[in-house]
Amino acid sequence: MHNKTRIMVEGTIVAALAFMISLIPTNIGSSFTISLGMIPLTIFALRRGLRPALLSAFIWGILHFPAGDVYYLSLPQVLIEYPIAFTFAGFAGIYATKVQQALLNNNSREVTKNIILGSFAGTGARFFWHFIAGVVFWGSYALWGMNPWMFSLIMNGASGIATGIFTATITIIVVKKVPQLFLPRDAAKLEIKSR
Repeated sequence: MHNKTRIMVEGTIVAALAFMISLIPTNIGSSFTISLGMIPLTIFALRRGLRPALLSAFIWGILHFPAGDVYYLSLPQVLIEYPIAFTFAGFAGIYATKVQQALLNNNSREVTKNIILGSFAGTGARFFWHFIAGVVFWGSYALWGMNPWMFSLIMNGASGIATGIFTATITIIVVKKVPQLFLPRDAAKLEIKSR
């Protein structure tokens, strides 16, 4: 199988896995959640890099539509909260080269640091768009009469931070148990390319 095709198939499988895992209920109330789907997406992003991760995350967002798992207020809101927000989760991939190079150099401290940064890059980028949607589209539903900006910041911020911590923790455990998962067979090219 051609390498690009393999990566696309892998990314599609990861998107489906992320979607299925995200169906596990972790909601507390109507606005706070930990998005478990960020775990496989982040692992894939740190394995394959930015572009494959963005595509996989986009597919994850799109999978909400045929599954009927979409909260609809308006077309712009749906576009921001599903295709756009989920695609931005792929930004964890900007740390792929650093994680892989640290693994090749047996530098566990750098591996851990870059997994944490990657987890929060993807989670932060995704939840930024949920924050914007929370202000613009969901503001009239803010609890306790709170200012929509503050309510969205608190709820989406808490969800994003909790998701980032959980994702980073699980990803660090995975890299310690199965480091080769983050080093695809073409990792030798990475070592040459990064010098």
